[in-house]
Amino acid sequence: MKYFASLESGAGMNPVPHNPCKLLGFDLLVLGAEEAQTGTTADREVLAVILGGKATFDVAGQRFEGVGGRPNVFAGKPYSVYLPAGADYQITAEGLVQIAMTSAPSDLEAEPYVIGPERVANGVWGAANFTRYFNQILTEIAQPDLPAQRLIVGETFTPSGNWSTYPPHKHEVEDLPREAYHEEMYYFKVAPVDGFGICHYYNDQGEEENFTVRDNTIMMAPTGYHTVVSAPGYMTYYLWFLAGEHRVQATVDDLDLGWVSRTVPMLKELGH
Repeated sequence: MKYFASLESGAGMNPVPHNPCKLLGFDLLVLGAEEAQTGTTADREVLAVILGGKATFDVAGQRFEGVGGRPNVFAGKPYSVYLPAGADYQITAEGLVQIAMTSAPSDLEAEPYVIGPERVANGVWGAANFTRYFNQILTEIAQPDLPAQRLIVGETFTPSGNWSTYPPHKHEVEDLPREAYHEEMYYFKVAPVDGFGICHYYNDQGEEENFTVRDNTIMMAPTGYHTVVSAPGYMTYYLWFLAGEHRVQATVDDLDLGWVSRTVPMLKELGH
C-alpha cells in the first residue's frame, strides 16, 4: 500500500519501509538496558517521544537523565525530548525503552529541551461514538513558548468501537485561515495488543485505501482525507505528527460528512 506500512520493532532504529511524504520522517527506536544509539540530526529537527521506558539523552553537549516513566502509551502522559537540527546525540536506555523519532527539515537555531507530562495538554474531541481523547505535546496552541520550526505533535486514544478523526478531514492547501498545508503521519498501538482497528484514507485524485491497524503500523498522508475506527473490545492509540511551512493548524472536513461536526454541541447537551 502507498499510504500505509508495518514497521519492524527490533533493536536499534526501525525506519518506515517507504515514505510518500516530502517533509516528515519517522523511525522507531528500540533499546534494551544500557544499550545506546548515537547519531546526528543533520538538517532535521527531531521530537523523540518516549512511548515506554526511560533513557538518558546527551544532545549537543547537554545531558537529560532518566527521561520517561510510563511503561507504555496507555499508561499516562509522555515525556519527549526536542533535538534541534545540527545536533549530535546519544540515547542510552535504562531498561527496555521504545522511542518514536519524529522529524522534519529545519534550519532553526535552538537548544535541546525536555517536554514533561506537566506541559502536555489533554482533552476530549467529538461526542457519542466518535469521542476520542487527546494529548497535545508540541503545538502552537498548547505550548506556544516551545521552539520548533515545522513539527506539530500529539497523541489520540480512541475507545472501543469509536471513530476518530471524524468527520474525515484534510489539510493539503495553503489557504489560511480556512486550511493549512501539512503532511501528517499516524503511528499506531493497540490495547490489548492482539486487537485491531481500521484506517481509511482517500483523496480527491480518486485514490482510496483501507488498512488494518495493528501495533507498530503507520499511516503516511502527504495529502488527502483520513479517519480511524477501533474494533469493539480494543482501544487504538496513534501518535500524530505534522509538518508544513509553518505550524498554524487549519483543516477542512469532507463536505459530504462535515454536518456530523455540527451535532457535537447537541450530543454533549444530551450527555453523549
